[in-house]
Amino acid sequence: MPVTLVIGTQWGDEGKGKIVDYYAKNADYVVRFQGGNNAGHTINVDGDIYKLHLMPSGAIQGKTAVIGNGVVVDPEILLKEINELTSRGKKPQLLISDRANIIMPYHKLLDGAEEQLLGDKKIGTTKRGIGPCYSDKIARNGIRAIDLTDKTKLKARLDLILPIKQRILEAYNIKTTLNKNDILTTYLNYGEQLKAYIAQTHLLLNTALKENKHLLLEGAQGVMLDVDYGTYPYTTSSHVNSGGASIGTGIPPQHINRNIGILKAYTTRVGEGPLPTELFDANGEYLQQQGHEYGTTTSRPRRCGWLDLVVAKHTTTISGITEIALTKLDVLTGLETLKICTSYKLNDKNIDYFPANNHDVEHSKPVYKELPGWTELDTNTQHKDDLPKEALSYIKTIEDHLQIPIQLISIGPQRNQTILVN
Repeated sequence: MPVTLVIGTQWGDEGKGKIVDYYAKNADYVVRFQGGNNAGHTINVDGDIYKLHLMPSGAIQGKTAVIGNGVVVDPEILLKEINELTSRGKKPQLLISDRANIIMPYHKLLDGAEEQLLGDKKIGTTKRGIGPCYSDKIARNGIRAIDLTDKTKLKARLDLILPIKQRILEAYNIKTTLNKNDILTTYLNYGEQLKAYIAQTHLLLNTALKENKHLLLEGAQGVMLDVDYGTYPYTTSSHVNSGGASIGTGIPPQHINRNIGILKAYTTRVGEGPLPTELFDANGEYLQQQGHEYGTTTSRPRRCGWLDLVVAKHTTTISGITEIALTKLDVLTGLETLKICTSYKLNDKNIDYFPANNHDVEHSKPVYKELPGWTELDTNTQHKDDLPKEALSYIKTIEDHLQIPIQLISIGPQRNQTILVN
């Protein structure tokens, strides 16, 4: 059976929760491969709303949900999600990689302190400790899920790490004393509650492949927030592209043969950093209101702009996207004229690539193709040909530019408001 990958092709918030939930019906395992509880995936099932931050979206479909080694885990948040789903009759079949790094109290303290010191140069972090946790992972100062089940190992790690973190907190002028005994007790308790879920998931997933099981890999955020290929340094701290999926799960890349890129019908981002097609007029306000563009994790309003195909070309190319799931097409209903960015003008030259230098991005002017809008769209239709002819033209423009077929079209937040093209 194939391994299907679902990732966002913009700055996140493309509607991954709904799309993963939709495709999960044919999967045996749904696997998160990166990010942490800075993600927010919303799933609407017949009016029942589920908001997940760590739990893979396939848990709502009753599938085996796997948190891969590439994810950083806040055990407090995860336990709350497990309890909430259980209370709603959705007790998850969960597996957590024994190699997943754990977010500790000092990570959250340091995250907020660094943002404060950056002032108007801040990154726009969610202040949930994600970046500092990934930093410790790379610096080999991390604590992993398996450590929570071994008192001797966890104590030894804290003996090594806490004095360093205390000095760093003092340097940031944070008046907090890290109490080793309190942290040890708290996190051993988390380990006790989670140990039934902790496993060598990379081995289990590769065994599942041999047994012809279907695996669905779920990314958080979007490729424009990838630490290498996004608008660095205004990015997340992990690899959001398809390469990160293999690293974050332990599944060899040759098994990932279906790469679905989620593309929102317009562009949004939360936090700081360049956004070439950003709108500051009534159209931008319309998209924000009609699309309910407020962060699932932070509740911050999202910045909105026209669809940017320079961005989409960049992200789909480096991730080897084989098909596109187009989301929130319905939000564009009611706009008289629509615009799609097909290139940038930089220093009086047209460019069709996304620059690495943020200064160049900020000085790039979008070159637009204008298309007529549509006034009505039946959000219950199940057939592409029933969409307004203007919407079909909009879809064709995207396909022609990216040379990638759009195989799914989302025309509303609910599971059944979805058109499967082929």
